[in-house]
Amino acid sequence: MGSNNLVGALQRLQTLAQISGIRNPRPPADATNSSQQRIGSNKTKRAAVLVCLFEGPKGDLRVILTKRASTLSSHSGEVSLPGGKREEDDADDVETALREAKEEIGLDPSLVNVVTDLEPFVTKNGVAVVPVIGILSDKKAFCPIPNAAEVETIFDAPLEMFLKDENRRAEEREWMGDQYLLHYFDYESENNKYVIWALTAGILIEAASIVFQRPPAFRERRPNFWNRAADSNAT
Repeated sequence: MGSNNLVGALQRLQTLAQISGIRNPRPPADATNSSQQRIGSNKTKRAAVLVCLFEGPKGDLRVILTKRASTLSSHSGEVSLPGGKREEDDADDVETALREAKEEIGLDPSLVNVVTDLEPFVTKNGVAVVPVIGILSDKKAFCPIPNAAEVETIFDAPLEMFLKDENRRAEEREWMGDQYLLHYFDYESENNKYVIWALTAGILIEAASIVFQRPPAFRERRPNFWNRAADSNAT
């Protein structure tokens, strides 16, 4: 990769993946995915999303996002990362994330240099969502093709914004006695306004903290259920 920013991000991710006990480098193709070992093999409760980073025109690191179609039965019209539930034929979480990205936005997996997967974020319904971080070294080679049945819009945002207090607000929530903060990031691109919040915002805060090696400039206070075992009986 010719970009200093991308090279630096890639090196930081690889180094952190190697020395950290909670994050794992990209496994060999014939190896069992590490996050699968941590949270069990129940594929009906597994999903993966792709945190795809690239260098923007101004040299900043950016992440690809989507606005879900308004016709979807769940989370319609919300901003999300490309991804979805794991299928029986998927070898691991990485394959799930790349397959879903290709289906949703037309991103060829060969264009993505997968670096690491993060600890899963578990939803209230017990679905373990594994963030997979990858680098898109040649943005011009990517021609977005939104799947109209799932995606209304494809856009990108600066990754660093998820560490800043600007254009951010928080709402205190409670679930089963657990009080936490739900973060909302307001973003405008090409005269379109987006709100990035909840699990997607939480994943991007985590990814940005790793890439830039610093904590957010605000109190995070994550929900406890994000960290629970995916094979728990919670609903």
